[in-house]
Amino acid sequence: MSASATQDTQPAPPKRSGGAAALGWILTIGLNVVAPIITYNVLTGDHGWSEFSALLLSSAWPVLDSVISLAWRRKLDEFAVVTLVFLVITAVVSLVGAHSARALLVKDSGVTGLFGLLCLATLLAPRPLMFYFGRKFATDGTPESTAWWNGLWQYEGFRTSMNRMTLVWGVAYVTEAVVRVVLAFTLSTKTMVVVSPVMIYGVLAALGVWTAMYGKRSRAEGERRAAEAAAQAEAAS
Repeated sequence: MSASATQDTQPAPPKRSGGAAALGWILTIGLNVVAPIITYNVLTGDHGWSEFSALLLSSAWPVLDSVISLAWRRKLDEFAVVTLVFLVITAVVSLVGAHSARALLVKDSGVTGLFGLLCLATLLAPRPLMFYFGRKFATDGTPESTAWWNGLWQYEGFRTSMNRMTLVWGVAYVTEAVVRVVLAFTLSTKTMVVVSPVMIYGVLAALGVWTAMYGKRSRAEGERRAAEAAAQAEAAS
């Protein structure tokens, strides 16, 4: 088989451990999503804590997830680290400026905008952010599946896909943030309270669908190129 075909043919993932995957996802969702939300709402709604204090305490859950991952798998979970960074960004943004309803809406936009900038900044790093997100979703965290995902980085098509996904996510969130800031000063606060979450989850859903479709299309294209290269090599031999 030619070098081109070898380069485009990516190995199939190893058989996933259902038990390990389920436990990993329970911990990830519970400690990175559910627990921080419940903690924040209880502290601000029932106990009168400030936004900053509640967010600061909520960030302890992703830290706990990182500690568990480090003890269990002997490696740091980048997904938990990103979640922690996102909470820190939120806490910092909540301290800036006034505390009116309109200011809070603008601050929400600042959080997603900073996340978009974080995505773009990782394009200059050895691995873009979507590489780590993809590894979290595509593997069960076992050494075999992790090694498989890390090994895909040697393929040019895979690197292009990860960089392009990260670029799209970054540009989308920066754009979404700018649009929401403009709308916050254009529409009434009552209207923005409805529009803002719709935009947040709408953009997230759109990016999720696009990412799944693009990943599937990229893999199919890589397999097609590999098959063509193999056919050409066989014909030439």
